Amino acid sequence: MRKSTNKKLLLSSLATCVALSVSANASAQDSVFVGHLADMSGPTAFVGKVYADGVRDSLAYINANGGISGTKLEYETIDYAYKVPQAIAAYKKWKSRKKMVVMQGWGTADTEALISFVARDKTPVFSASYSGHLTDPTGKNPHTKKPAPYNFFYGASYSDACRGLVQWAAKDWKSKGNKRKPKFTHIGANHPFPNAPKAACAEYAQELGFEVMPPVVISMKPGDFKAQCLSIKSSGSNYGYIGNLGGSVLSLVKSCNTVGTDIQFMSNIWGGDKKVFEAAGEGIKNYIFPTMTPFWTDEVPGMKLVKEISKMSDKSGEQPRLHHYMRGVCSTYFMKEAMEWAKENGGITGENVKKGMYVHKNWVPKGLEGVCLAANWTLDDHRGVNQVNIYQGNFNGGNVQIEQVSQVTLDRRDDWLGY
Repeated sequence: MRKSTNKKLLLSSLATCVALSVSANASAQDSVFVGHLADMSGPTAFVGKVYADGVRDSLAYINANGGISGTKLEYETIDYAYKVPQAIAAYKKWKSRKKMVVMQGWGTADTEALISFVARDKTPVFSASYSGHLTDPTGKNPHTKKPAPYNFFYGASYSDACRGLVQWAAKDWKSKGNKRKPKFTHIGANHPFPNAPKAACAEYAQELGFEVMPPVVISMKPGDFKAQCLSIKSSGSNYGYIGNLGGSVLSLVKSCNTVGTDIQFMSNIWGGDKKVFEAAGEGIKNYIFPTMTPFWTDEVPGMKLVKEISKMSDKSGEQPRLHHYMRGVCSTYFMKEAMEWAKENGGITGENVKKGMYVHKNWVPKGLEGVCLAANWTLDDHRGVNQVNIYQGNFNGGNVQIEQVSQVTLDRRDDWLGY
């Protein structure tokens, strides 16, 4: 009888220990750490600061409104100035000292450099690089550099956005009554960011009937690009995809105007915004660029939440935000909802957050309807968004005019995965 009583006491003690252990684990998730890489002073700071504000304001707003179902987000922003070694050092510091669970990233070169680290450590990275190389989680496509099972980004890849632009260009060319083949040129620095869509987009342009001209290399920094513009002019190229951003784009537009280059410019998603039009003035005409969100003044339901988030760093609520800011918000809120799912399904770990990215179909974060495009991530395909909204912008005497000219939905072709 005594043995039976002792056994019951032992079982009771074990049950108490398990309960305490569960309670301790729950308590350990009173907070989780999120790393945030940003370029605030390097060559992409022109838009890097804007996107970073969207991420930081979102993290602060989430904490101010209950965190991740009660779990507080600890976070740190590091300005790595667009330098890969600094990015890797920040990542290693966060993993060893802060036990980082997820990371909000930034550039293409650093995100691609970290692919193997984050896969080994099972750390989801929500990057602002839309490189197609980050979209193949299994490495099944021969074009894929490395499998990227823990990399996610909000929006169409650079490759798909460029494909959408050449689709628009093909229709634009025909609408003008032209019979001969149009000519297409890729323009950008010899760097992972501008190069990411170069081969993929050129192949698709050829598929659509374009004559693809040799790429033209220009620096990521502002400069005198008249020689490159003369080269474009002599080639007779009709459509040019600009892979750079900021001051480099402004220098290109001004240089080509100076030498009389007649070409339809189309930019990547970072190369077109109101700041570019204001800085370029009348020299920029009918400039084509893609977006993945509406604009600050657009009346859509989710803009109400965006404007509340914006007050975290602008209490007046009067500062207009560029569409890059909204993408930072969307990236953070997809992460937030995946973390919420993880907490309800075993705890906020990197592996569980990754699983949370596959739960929803046609997924729009709650409260951001009309702001974030519906996304679909799957175990074998991380092309979350395949819709590209295409706009045309003009300086228009200082009253910048931006209007939508097309909406393209790209096929999820197997040969385009990871490319």
